[in-house]
Amino acid sequence: MKKNILSVLFVSVLIVLTGCNSDNKNNGQVQQKEFRVWKIPNVPEAAEAYFSPDGKRLICDAKMEGDESFFVYTLNIDGTDIKKINDKGEDACSYYHPNGKSLIWTSTRDHLDMKEKGDYSKPENYPQGAELYISDLEGNNVKRLTYNEYYDAEVSYSPDGKKILFGRQIEGKMDLWLMDADGTNQRQITHTPEWQEGGAFYLPDNKTIIYRAWKISDQGKRGVPMAIFTINEDGTNLKQITDAETTNWSPFPAPDGKHFVFVKVLPPHNFEIFLMNLETKKQRRLTFNEAFDGFPVISPDGKTLSFSSSRRAKPGERKLSLFLMDISSLNLEGK
Repeated sequence: MKKNILSVLFVSVLIVLTGCNSDNKNNGQVQQKEFRVWKIPNVPEAAEAYFSPDGKRLICDAKMEGDESFFVYTLNIDGTDIKKINDKGEDACSYYHPNGKSLIWTSTRDHLDMKEKGDYSKPENYPQGAELYISDLEGNNVKRLTYNEYYDAEVSYSPDGKKILFGRQIEGKMDLWLMDADGTNQRQITHTPEWQEGGAFYLPDNKTIIYRAWKISDQGKRGVPMAIFTINEDGTNLKQITDAETTNWSPFPAPDGKHFVFVKVLPPHNFEIFLMNLETKKQRRLTFNEAFDGFPVISPDGKTLSFSSSRRAKPGERKLSLFLMDISSLNLEGK
């Protein structure tokens, strides 16, 4: 997921590599380049936060006091009314159904006896037993959708709510898959032996999918080069949107259908959030901070950016927290 994943733990490792936890400073001078940013309170460690359809709540992977691992939580955008959705196994990506009445999430809750638990942070060791589930908004009426003991994660819905988009790893190979909202009619979208695809979302047209991928030959390298692509849901019209020489990661579409946000790694190892126009390819930098900034998500009304950052972490800490940014002046609203 969400969360975009390269998972929460994988990103935590990358944060350590950056060696950066300081706020937005340059030789002691604060740089006034970002839009207004504020931290969501009451959630000490979390990442990959996605908005509810009405924009009032978030669903995320969080580790609250007493948790031994990350679980799916929902909360108001002001940090109140926090609800734990699952409490078994280890969770990853999650998402709201477009009708706002149910949730979809990834968990190993039914594979607690796995000999090798796996690691969401390592593509070569993803949990082979991460399954997809749906539930109501309270975490009740849980229904399991996948029964294959593969790695099924990085999940989201089509805008009309009729299809579920997710990543599946079979024998070390990641591809994009679709299934109907009830879990039936599972079919593979991408068939690229040289690429590892994931972190996919539909554009507002309900047909085009945007995602990130890296070459299998680059897997395991520090600062893995990644590119962003678009593809039709039937597997046609594949287009590479960014270069594959640098790290371009974690794309998420804007409501206007013309833009998307993503993460670019700037030298030497600085994770920053950018906005890009799909038509003109023009880019605009949104974060200016030496800490890790990632997992950008735009609210349904196009006015707020959710992202995960280590900018408030203490030196040496691996913790990510949830932040919001006012991007209303960018005029990213849908039709």
